Amino acid sequence: MEQETLIERLTAENEEFRRLRSEHQAHDQELEALKRTGPTKSRAGASRGLSHLSPEGAARMVDVSDKRETVREAVARAVLKMAPATLRVIRRGNAPKGDVLGVARTAGILAAKRTPQLIPLCHPLRITGVDVTFSDDLRRGELAVEARVRTVDKTGVEMEALTAVSVAALTVYDMIKAVERGVTIAKVQLVEKSGGKSGPWRRRA
Repeated sequence: MEQETLIERLTAENEEFRRLRSEHQAHDQELEALKRTGPTKSRAGASRGLSHLSPEGAARMVDVSDKRETVREAVARAVLKMAPATLRVIRRGNAPKGDVLGVARTAGILAAKRTPQLIPLCHPLRITGVDVTFSDDLRRGELAVEARVRTVDKTGVEMEALTAVSVAALTVYDMIKAVERGVTIAKVQLVEKSGGKSGPWRRRA
């Protein structure tokens, strides 16, 4: 009884105690919900605003039936770090497996077209163009891969561009691992996108 009286008095007189007690009660309620419904349903509230999650917290493919078809484009980039000597081998085109950049370019284009088969919730899109290009910095020992993907469809091609540069970079590694196994793939990122309701976006330098 004395403890209950003390808690009631602190609740009435101390604002910070009221705040902490309220947070504690909310935490207890979350734990009870977790016990009753399991982790998936207890996170349903957190899924609000995430279009790939249903109100119950289950993964789903977003319905884009009501969206307009617009021209959409995305550019992604990846950087491989290697010894300058390895980069020279790529430049000369005499790697053990042959034309590194030619094979990697083809792999990147194919990957963009296969993205819905690799990323479960991606929509199959009518890709109208894919460009995979390379640039290098011999002094820094860096090879950059860039993919530009275009479509006229109801959703964007960011994942297609990211998949293209990722697979192209992996292919470069596969082609030159006999020369240098320590090659690192870094900075796989979206550079810019355009089209759709959200409009253009560009990564700040």
